[in-house]
Amino acid sequence: MSRRLLAIAAAAALTLTFAACDVGGDGPVTEPPEQVSTSDGGGADPSDGGGAASSDNGGDDGKTVAAADIPAPDPADYAGMDEHTADGATQAFRYYIAVSMWAHQTGETKLLDSLQSDDCESCDEFNEDVISLKEHNEYWSRFSISDSGTMVHESTNYDHEIGYTFTTEPHTRPTEAFDSRETYPAIEYNAIGGMTWVSNSWTIGGLKAEWGPQDE
Repeated sequence: MSRRLLAIAAAAALTLTFAACDVGGDGPVTEPPEQVSTSDGGGADPSDGGGAASSDNGGDDGKTVAAADIPAPDPADYAGMDEHTADGATQAFRYYIAVSMWAHQTGETKLLDSLQSDDCESCDEFNEDVISLKEHNEYWSRFSISDSGTMVHESTNYDHEIGYTFTTEPHTRPTEAFDSRETYPAIEYNAIGGMTWVSNSWTIGGLKAEWGPQDE
């Protein structure tokens, strides 16, 4: 089986746990990523990750990275996300993830909050790092996202559950104590989003994700 199909299969497996949870209440819990590599002032060069999008580190000096002056993800890059179809739900979830990653680089959360339901505790847990990043005015350095695959699943709690596997390019993040920075390699995420059509747009009502260093 190809790596792409393995990634999609892993995302599909997550839906068995996600679908059984009432994420309108306590919801599935996601933990912050563990440290996977420590920078000694050098570390991985994000530009080695390839891809069409720019991935410079936003002036990372190995100590601090202020909010990057980068535009929000463009909805035009997620054609159909405003359509009441399974593909529309897929594109809307991809857009949500892109906005989440952007929030970790900029501290901007207004757009992110507008895409999720008010009671999506699992969404807040997935993005909880942004609060600390904003408090310290220090963020993840720039990186791009590479898609591996998506899959639409039936759901009893939502209109659709969307499986999405993607990889973030190498980048740096502040340590938990915000006293130095860590270099992260490419991180692969397997995510499931519970999507509901509300007021002519898709809303994320629940989210579950697992992640770890991308296998070579």
